[in-house]
Amino acid sequence: MGTYATEITHGIKISVEAKFQPDHSVIEQRHFLFSYRITIENASEYTVQLLSRHWDIFDSSGDYDIVEGEGVVGEQPVLEPGESFEYESACSLTTDMGKMKGTYLMERKVDKAKFHVNIPEFELIIPQRLN
Repeated sequence: MGTYATEITHGIKISVEAKFQPDHSVIEQRHFLFSYRITIENASEYTVQLLSRHWDIFDSSGDYDIVEGEGVVGEQPVLEPGESFEYESACSLTTDMGKMKGTYLMERKVDKAKFHVNIPEFELIIPQRLN
């Protein structure tokens, strides 16, 4: 059981599925690990490259983190029109619920124009909280 979100910006579709990972969490020590799978689909007519990422991560205690860096999972994928790229990553929180959102900086290869693509906000929540 997970949470899902999808958003399209400038013809780039970002889909996210997040799941709680109880086997990698230590609830007594306030360590809650969530994995998320992201699919980036190029529905535009241009070849694009993902250059960098920016994440805003919130937990239910009001804590807030910003994570920035080049590429995703060590790659800066180039996507032709109609191609997609999928990767999985993880985030740990000190509370049993939170949320993430962010942006990717992309470059259109034809003219080197750079633009941001929204990563839709998605919830990080342990299944027990959904009951």
